Amino acid sequence: MGAQEKSQANSNSIQRVKVYRLNDDGKWDDQGTGHVTVDYLERSEELGVYVIDEEDNETLLLHRITPDDIYRKQEDTIISWRDPEFSTELALSFQETAGCSYIWEQICNVQRSLHFSTLNSEAFHSMNSELRELPAVELSTLPLILKFLAPKPRIRVDSRLTMSESGIADQMRLTDLILNDQDFFPKLMDVFRICEDLENIDGLHMIFKIVRGIIMLNSPQIFEKIFGDELIMDVIGSLEYDPDISHIQHHRNFLKEHVVFKEAIPIRDPHVLSKIHQTYRVGYLKDVVLARILDEGTVANLNSIIHANNAVVVSLLKDDSTFIQELFARLEIACHMVL
Repeated sequence: MGAQEKSQANSNSIQRVKVYRLNDDGKWDDQGTGHVTVDYLERSEELGVYVIDEEDNETLLLHRITPDDIYRKQEDTIISWRDPEFSTELALSFQETAGCSYIWEQICNVQRSLHFSTLNSEAFHSMNSELRELPAVELSTLPLILKFLAPKPRIRVDSRLTMSESGIADQMRLTDLILNDQDFFPKLMDVFRICEDLENIDGLHMIFKIVRGIIMLNSPQIFEKIFGDELIMDVIGSLEYDPDISHIQHHRNFLKEHVVFKEAIPIRDPHVLSKIHQTYRVGYLKDVVLARILDEGTVANLNSIIHANNAVVVSLLKDDSTFIQELFARLEIACHMVL
């Protein structure tokens, strides 16, 4: 049930409040009267205080509850705080004492939950720092592996979002652990194929998040492994099961059935062919599969792979005497046809 429906269903005197905002002159401005609830913010897992106008059901107040010690209960009917997001003083004046006590207890419960989550996160970070190897890759260990690869919080510096030093250190440690485990990727793709055969959607969703997290580590050494001929199609397959999209994306089918590789002149060097195929697949992954979630740094590294592959292909073909002879023979025939 949304905030407005809740306010209408509970539109009684217990949750009836006046909203006040402190102006620049130090006086409290009446913002209107409505009904207050504590509810989830739209498209978020965070909780906030909603006040819905009793006349027109418009939102009078929307405040995200924080774990900070900013809330004060006064005279049994007033809750006030300084909103850190808008740098303003706010107050709710309740019609009844019971309503004030009820909302105050809800705010305190949310704060306790936030503090508990923070402590758990710090404990997990400590465990992460001491980790010597990743868990063995099995269906039962996917939730734990996913927890290690969960996105790290970012901080704002000079209007830019950047990762904290501890977050960067965790990324580097995870990258080393993954690279040191020679069986990590083959086993992960084995589990992916098993989940796909069994139509284990929960497992497939976890593997999607794990592979996405690995790509977001933005490690050239990891890219070298997962974009190799042995793994890349399974990696792309694992990214077909995005839990945020209601239907499966058929990327492998598109690459196998609809993308046609045409050679004007036959290329016999398997290394060149491998680089050409890899370049297209990495570009497809960057521009289609993960286009909405990649950050600038990861996009830049993927572009570097594409540019480097193009340079390798040109260099190898230039040194392939058979290819060059056939190229000039074709050009000569084409010139004669034009003339």
